[in-house]
Amino acid sequence: MDSSPATSQPDVLLAVEDLHVRYGTIPALTGLSMEVRRGSLTTLLGANGAGKSTTLNTVAGLMKPHSGRVRFDGRDITGVPAHRTARRGLALVPEGRMVVAPLTVLENLQLSSFARGRRTAALEEVWEMFPRLAERKKQPAGLMSGGEQQMLAIARAWMTKPTTVLLDEPSMGLSPALVDIVFEAISTIHAAGATVLLVEQNAAVALPLCDQAYLIHRGEIVAAGTPAELEADPDLIARHLGLDPEIAAPELDSALAEGSAAHGQERA
Repeated sequence: MDSSPATSQPDVLLAVEDLHVRYGTIPALTGLSMEVRRGSLTTLLGANGAGKSTTLNTVAGLMKPHSGRVRFDGRDITGVPAHRTARRGLALVPEGRMVVAPLTVLENLQLSSFARGRRTAALEEVWEMFPRLAERKKQPAGLMSGGEQQMLAIARAWMTKPTTVLLDEPSMGLSPALVDIVFEAISTIHAAGATVLLVEQNAAVALPLCDQAYLIHRGEIVAAGTPAELEADPDLIARHLGLDPEIAAPELDSALAEGSAAHGQERA
């Protein structure tokens, strides 16, 4: 596996180049570089504190890097504020979901629709893509399960008509059954045409879905490749995610094998 991204190609939608970010004197990203191809589902894997959320927040414009560059759809967006990157088609689904608990599902979605003027047409798309939300559209978001709230957060991002969706730890704190529901939602928006950059610690659920994966450790990319390439060294993933290789490696092998088979069926 190569730890550095390939040379930029015309199909690269998002390129992060030699990014350095610090919290005071503490380094968070130390020369991180990666690329996301147009139409792909790319995963950034890493343990807690590895720099995953910092990467997404910097790309989305919530943080400014000390050095390095972020290019999106051919334009330099380094340091561009989040409200402007959103208008250009970048939608961030933050860690912790952050739905507006007292508002209904419908009201949460309507708040997001104002950003890109999508309202009625976008709502119809959301109800079709996420029937569970349609069934609960009058329910306060705070009374929904964690998985349903995460689905709402993803749908809320979709309301802004994004070309690219950035997802920060969507499986965090969810039961396995709810994780399945959330990742079905991610697959739905990807199938509908969104480019997806997914930040995750749960390699077993993220890798089967993705086209390309990066492994981050202490603020830099230590491995990159396709799921098949990562399958060749599951011990590497386990070590950098803080897992026991003897337990994690067989689970990763099984998940990647199932993901490869499913990927093949989708593309057949």
